[in-house]
Amino acid sequence: MGIRDAYRECERITREQARNFSYGIRLLPGPKRRALSAVYAFARRVDDIGDGVLPREEKLRELKQCREAVQQASIGSSDPVLAALADAASRMPLPVEAFDELIDGCEADVRGTTYTTFDELLHYCRCVAGSIGRLSLGVFGADDLTTAVVRADALGVALQLTNILRDVREDQLNGRTYLPAADLAHFGIRLEPGNGFVEDTARWNRLVRFQAARAERWYSEGFRLLPMLDRRSRACCASMAGIYHQLLVRIASNPSAAMRERTSLPGWRKAGVAARSLAGMAP
Repeated sequence: MGIRDAYRECERITREQARNFSYGIRLLPGPKRRALSAVYAFARRVDDIGDGVLPREEKLRELKQCREAVQQASIGSSDPVLAALADAASRMPLPVEAFDELIDGCEADVRGTTYTTFDELLHYCRCVAGSIGRLSLGVFGADDLTTAVVRADALGVALQLTNILRDVREDQLNGRTYLPAADLAHFGIRLEPGNGFVEDTARWNRLVRFQAARAERWYSEGFRLLPMLDRRSRACCASMAGIYHQLLVRIASNPSAAMRERTSLPGWRKAGVAARSLAGMAP
């Protein structure tokens, strides 16, 4: 498989599996679109291992293999995702070591790690989402990288906090709880893995709105990245983050719905966010 075919495979994976991110990625010019698709395709592989049905030890073994594979990736690899990623890293300042953090976070998922305080959860968010923000910034580029990295990290944290609220019911039923135990105790909520029952809707609503307000603060910092990017990169970033921000707004407006079903946006609304982002409007 040639490098063009390798990139095509990454773009196929992104198009078919990146339900929210693909709206933004398609706004990039060809070289950046292909590079970010390679980043996404490898990140998707890592996530799929963590979310799969293999026994825990097998998952950890496969994640270790992913860690070794990305460190040794070469353009001549027979694996199209690794070949495309290696080519992208040869052309752009991709901090490929950030994939180590992503895998650290995925390993925590596999082990069933829970979080007592927000600071503990923040470390996890920076691993699984801040890492992708920094990798994306390697594709986008920015003049003041020191400042841009901090803001890209913040935007990644905001998106992951949104993910946690969006998926709270699904995660709970699958035996995972991400909301900090200290926050649950403060609002008088019992959220035990495998039990979809919340005994007091009013307290649950207050907890969700508290978490949403926290995420909004991270969005405020993260959105300061946008003026630092070129027009097409800014449109891509604004589209991806804007779709998740719209999800957060929807969750905060009806917190109890998060315990009944996974919150989502219709395709037309996602497309609208992408169109506004390309036009230069705020997300």
